[in-house]
Amino acid sequence: MSEERDERPMSRRSMLRGAVGAAAAIGAAGALTGGLAGTAQAGTAAANGWSRGRRVPEERIGIQLYTLRNDLQADLEGTLEALADIGYRNVELAGTYGRSVREFRGLLDRYGLRAVSAHVGFDGADVDALIADAKVLGYHYADCAWANYDSIGEWRDFADRLDKAGKAFRKAGIKYGYHNHAHEFRKIDGVRPFDVISQVTSRHNVHFEYDLYWLVDGGIDPVEQYYREFGRVRQFHVKDRKPEGGFADLGTGTIDFGRIFRDTRRGHVSHFIVEHDQPTNALRTAEVGYDYLTDLRF
Repeated sequence: MSEERDERPMSRRSMLRGAVGAAAAIGAAGALTGGLAGTAQAGTAAANGWSRGRRVPEERIGIQLYTLRNDLQADLEGTLEALADIGYRNVELAGTYGRSVREFRGLLDRYGLRAVSAHVGFDGADVDALIADAKVLGYHYADCAWANYDSIGEWRDFADRLDKAGKAFRKAGIKYGYHNHAHEFRKIDGVRPFDVISQVTSRHNVHFEYDLYWLVDGGIDPVEQYYREFGRVRQFHVKDRKPEGGFADLGTGTIDFGRIFRDTRRGHVSHFIVEHDQPTNALRTAEVGYDYLTDLRF
């Protein structure tokens, strides 16, 4: 944690975090160490449009609010303020926690936060209503967060529906995508479901939000997979992995984000979204993640 941030007046973030402040500082320091180690591994290569020093542009850093779902349920306004105090300006939505879309947009505006993306399921939903909500909340990217089927035929039917939904979003000026887990890369009758999604949907209608944790967990090299779908990958979920498996705060696990970001800088990834599915202290996880991404050089 920087001195500048420590010198700010006490906010609700301080009250929310209480005794975990020292632990957060230690975690942030560990993240910095991990970032420096990643820099040593990353080497030097042309930035090709990236910020000077080969770093993740801060304006592209965000956090998936699912990471903080329990905190948001307990204290919505205090948690949003805490994220702003950490330094976040962008968030990816996962619901509005009992508030109307207009009320939630008002809270985001109050704390200087901007919804750049949202996880929005389309199956069984009124797509026109989803688009109307997106217009109020202000995001221009949305993603289907989950699908799972037993047969390739079912995956093909899903992909066809996904493409139709993506077309409707595109006509409304919103980019619609698919967020992976690991199971889409496990073959069914010799075919990977992810490849079905890629082949059936149009790149004009459906982009990809790569969850880097789930790619690695599924035995997939994120860089190789990025170039298999070059130009179509517009978002990263940046989530670390423990050596034995399971989720880790950024910079404390085994995923070499420096290598991934360096080798995928060609193209255009619009969002680098911090996420942790099962944090023990979500605000600490959020701060460690933000500090790691802003400190990382590659």
